[in-house]
Amino acid sequence: MRRPRSRTVVRTSGALLLALAVTACDSGGSGGSAGGGGDSGELTVWLTIDARESWPDLITQTNKRFAERYPDAKVKVQYQQWTSKNQKIDAAIAGRDVPDVVEMGNSEVTNYIINGAFIPVDERKFDHSKDWLPALSDACRLDGKIYCVPYYAGARIGIYRNDLLKEIGVAKPPATYPELLTVLDKMKAKFHSKDKNFSTFHMPGRYWFAAMAYVKDVGGEMAVKEGDRWRGALSDPKSVEGLKLWKKFLDDYYVGDRSKDNSDEPGVVGQGKTGMFYGNTWEANAAADPRAGGNPAMKGKFDTFVFPGPSGKPLPPFLGGSLLAVPVKSSKQTMAQEWIRLFTDKQSQRMLIKAETLPNNTVQLKEVPTDGINAPAAVAATRGWVTPLAPGWTAVEKSNVLPEMLQAIATDKKTVEQATKDADRAIDAVINDN
Repeated sequence: MRRPRSRTVVRTSGALLLALAVTACDSGGSGGSAGGGGDSGELTVWLTIDARESWPDLITQTNKRFAERYPDAKVKVQYQQWTSKNQKIDAAIAGRDVPDVVEMGNSEVTNYIINGAFIPVDERKFDHSKDWLPALSDACRLDGKIYCVPYYAGARIGIYRNDLLKEIGVAKPPATYPELLTVLDKMKAKFHSKDKNFSTFHMPGRYWFAAMAYVKDVGGEMAVKEGDRWRGALSDPKSVEGLKLWKKFLDDYYVGDRSKDNSDEPGVVGQGKTGMFYGNTWEANAAADPRAGGNPAMKGKFDTFVFPGPSGKPLPPFLGGSLLAVPVKSSKQTMAQEWIRLFTDKQSQRMLIKAETLPNNTVQLKEVPTDGINAPAAVAATRGWVTPLAPGWTAVEKSNVLPEMLQAIATDKKTVEQATKDADRAIDAVINDN
């Protein structure tokens, strides 16, 4: 079962920043000349549990191929939980027992790069590096160098009850925003009129990935860089426009607690009182999986579609994804980069596609089966975005600025204009800190 790819962010401590700065000076950011480590010994790889649960064969294959190149080396793969991964990485980097390869979320890597935690790599050595998804590769870049390698991606899309669409006489999911609203209106008229607890669309008030997709769709931003400084941009006209469209959508079609987020989405929609929702591809199956809180009675009743935005294009999703980096304190930097190269090459990306995961590049997005559950995500990924690559963005997320702003809007405690001005002030207070 595919697990939620939560990107819990942890603000890097002052002590760690000092340790990183000292290490960066000592290593010289050699990309392998310092601490190359030879062709033998133990290579320690830290991956999250997604790899073990969803594509274990890829690990086995990569290690077999790696052994052909380094027969005297041993690979030790250790699996980490997303919720505790960063604390462990912080502790390891500040100490001496450092893993040689670490997996990072694309929305959490910026601070580590800024503070010299990882070595720069030569992107020319990696397959499809010119075609890497920008929402992944941009997170790895600083001052013309790249410090990590895209691994995989995931994009949110529309998920609908196929049986309910048939009941209202709709043969296929909507392809445009006006069509979406028409379908939802029909569904609301038929099902909500009979059951006031029926939510035509599941859109909890604190679901900031969904709300920010509306902001991005009309050209708004969460934050922008002006010169050397970042500032909050939620109160800019385009961002306000996007949030008003999101609020109207929520008001028209959502029935439920507006102070909730989407963390229990599979369980909620699995209750059978939701017509559509916006989520990751894996949630279409999780809604019927009791291990994810879903309901087995819903098996086969959810299908995916490209969620259309008000702009006329696919609603641009947050492109969640993972990156692989080599810590500057690694004593096996050359071997670490070779392992990453094999783990992310064209052959490996095809294995990820078979596991219903998006590849790290635009060329192989075309290899995603067009009749499969992940096909809409491959289309939406071309408009994917990542959170601002600002030094203090981890602090912004940790302080829950976005969910609290959205809850205030969703519950009518603040107007969009007032809530966004307050949010921008909170963002400005921390976004430039590293």
